[in-house]
Amino acid sequence: MDAFYASVEQRDNPAFRGKPVAVGGNPNGRGVVAAASYEARKFGIRSAMPSAAAIRLCPDLIFAAPRFHVYREISQQVHEIFSRYTDQIEPIALDEAFLDVTEHLGELQYASRVARAIREDISGELSLAASAGVASTKFVAKLASAHGKPNGLLVVVPEAVLEFIGPMGVDKLWGVGPATEKKLKALGLKRIADLRMLTRIEAEQAMGQHGHFLRELSFGRDPRPVRRRTGAKSRGAERTFDRDLSELKEMEDVLHDLSERVSRSLMRSDAPARTLTLKVRYATFETVTRSYTSPCPLWTADELVEISRGLLGKTEAGQRPVRLLGLSASNFAIAGNVEQLDLPLEYEIKAADGERLEEGTTPD
Repeated sequence: MDAFYASVEQRDNPAFRGKPVAVGGNPNGRGVVAAASYEARKFGIRSAMPSAAAIRLCPDLIFAAPRFHVYREISQQVHEIFSRYTDQIEPIALDEAFLDVTEHLGELQYASRVARAIREDISGELSLAASAGVASTKFVAKLASAHGKPNGLLVVVPEAVLEFIGPMGVDKLWGVGPATEKKLKALGLKRIADLRMLTRIEAEQAMGQHGHFLRELSFGRDPRPVRRRTGAKSRGAERTFDRDLSELKEMEDVLHDLSERVSRSLMRSDAPARTLTLKVRYATFETVTRSYTSPCPLWTADELVEISRGLLGKTEAGQRPVRLLGLSASNFAIAGNVEQLDLPLEYEIKAADGERLEEGTTPD
């Protein structure tokens, strides 16, 4: 999907159309940008950029509050469209997925026609734009989809793969971050094609076992199949505050709201959970988690509120300002085969301190 969160906001609010829009953050300079419209990107605004920096680049930037429940709902609608053409779908984000259409469900003969039909369905039914890349491997298809944005379709046939990916920078290789990119460039390897000059042994000596995989990618070889996901391993909600919270009463009100949101998610999925985890991020960006595993499955908001308050009492909330609160439920049970216990429950809190984290990260 093209600039997914921002495009949804522009679709739903005509006043935002054609203007620079940032989802997340706020005009007071607090927080970070979660997504930016293409109009905002022209000013250099990107996701994860602090709001203060975004405002400096574009004083007329419009900030829209995130509506993740809306984005998730639209994502489900997009996936319903995917499923008309194949059941081999590997989601990698709310707005992105790999599809294997080798044996598609429709009568279209070519993958390019399947991609075109999917994009037309998304545009016609959801009034949103999607870009697609078509190739014989996941790696090349992803590069092709990015190359075609916004609102584009690019097909890379097997005989054109080397020419297509060769001139691209090594940072486009799957799994190459800033540290690996610096190491590759120190070796004189700036373009993807440059890695083809290395033997397998040389690649592994330079980058370990990962070196062989990167060298294979430079030839367009990617053995990874499209893997269908079996479902989420956890369901959660969190909130970052415009101002740090110091009063426990305020935090408990937030936990009540988060509990209701997680409860609704569990009930929709018909999968109660046994483990509830509380995440607390202090004003210093230090993040801690507290978890409780119940002898019986949980899914009502009352249960989650009761437990989350107990978990909150095992942190320094109230003594230290809090920037973020989050709740997640995991360790799912099978609905229909469980017995509910009456509250209040007597339970033992199992605490696990998180490590110090930088902004935008979460504990393992």
